[in-house]
Parts: sequence; structure tokens; C-alpha cells
Amino acid sequence: MRKCEVHEFFSNFAMDMRISRNILLYCPVSLVLAASVSSCSCSGGSSCTDSDSAVVDAGPVYHKLKLSPKVGNLARQFNDMQKDHLKYAERLGISPIETLNDAWQVSRPLEKIESGDDFEVDELTHSHPYLVPEAASLLHDVGRRFNDSLMARGGGNYRIKVTSALRTLESVNRLKKCNINSLNRSAHLFGTTFDVSYVKFPCDSITVARTDGDLKNLLAEILLDLRSEGRCLVKYERKQGCFHITATR
Repeated sequence: MRKCEVHEFFSNFAMDMRISRNILLYCPVSLVLAASVSSCSCSGGSSCTDSDSAVVDAGPVYHKLKLSPKVGNLARQFNDMQKDHLKYAERLGISPIETLNDAWQVSRPLEKIESGDDFEVDELTHSHPYLVPEAASLLHDVGRRFNDSLMARGGGNYRIKVTSALRTLESVNRLKKCNINSLNRSAHLFGTTFDVSYVKFPCDSITVARTDGDLKNLLAEILLDLRSEGRCLVKYERKQGCFHITATR
């Protein structure tokens, strides 16, 4: 091998060695950076899979109800006085009974109310699921109109919830210990009066999601119409979260 060829050989060899050395130096850094980026994409130091980077559930999308502006302030709108509730309750209802065992001797027939398509009856701890026929009919009408109005405005599988119905003298005495709205002479004693929650709307399956506020105002629309028809009196109860409703005919 000639001298110039030998010089060229060693020059190329030295260059190859420098390139190889640089590759060895930089490759681990690249691998570390890649590993760091990969590990940072998962929270809590857990290992990542395709499913980990998938979809974040944002919850239901609520659809706004078109509501009537006539309802206004509910406390002012539904402020029928207790004495007026009592007047209609005494005229239309039964004579108050001491306990449910005395129901066999009531002055008027009572109808049992049960959960169904029109409404759901809550677990009643201080009252009983019975009403005089006029009040039971009114309750079904409230539930049906609520469902029909909801369907006409785009749907939503919600129902109203009954939270109180017939009370006995014994249950009123127990209730006074925990409910400041309960009175000795309550309209609930006559089987003409029931409470419907405005904070609880049972939903078996969410087809169209609605807010509690919209459902509350829709229920208020229904009650306003029924009251204007002379079917009921309504009191908006803040502390108990319900509409206190007495049938008037």
C-alpha cells in the first residue's frame, strides 16, 4: 500500500470512530427523552395503554327548556294562605283521624296513590299514601300534564315526586319535632293535600337531560294553570323544597 493510501485509510478510520462515538453519546439521551415524554403522558406514574388515552366522560349535555315567562317569582306567585288551604280541606276532605287504623270509619272514601307513569311516591315516613278522590285526580292531572308538556318541548324521561300526603293526628305530632312547617291543624289531615318536590325529579333513564331548575319551573307552569282553573291552592315551601297543594273541587 502506498503512503498516500495509508494516510487516507487512517483518516477515514478516525472519522468513522468519531461518528460512532457521537452516536453512542447521543442515542441514550434521545432514548431517555423519549421515555420521559412517554411516561409524562400518563398521570400518577402508571403505564399507558391505548385505552388510557381514550375518551374523558364529560357527563350529560343538558338541553334548555323553553319556559313561559308568566311564572315569575315562585314564592310570590304561590303564596296561598294556610287558612285558605284549611277552608277547602275541611269542606272537601275527611274528618281527621288519630291513626291509620281509624281509616275504616272515615267520612269519605280514600284512594291509595302508588308510583306509576304519572308520578313517583317517595318513602313516606310521616304520612300515608291516601287522598280523597278529588285530590287523587288532581295529582294524576299534575303528573300527566307535566309529562305531556315535557314531551311537547323535546322530551326527557322525568316524573314528579310526591313527598307527603295524608297525615294522622299521631303523625303530625311526630312531624312537629323535625318540620317547622307542620301545624296542629294541617290541611294534610283531611286527605285533600299533598306535597310535590321541586328538587327531586325521578328519571329511569336519561334520554334528554334537563336541569332541576328547568323542571321546577315547568312544574310551576302546570300548577299555575291548574290554579287558574280553580282546581287547587298552592304554597311554595322553601325549607321543605316542595309545592304544598290542596284540591279545591
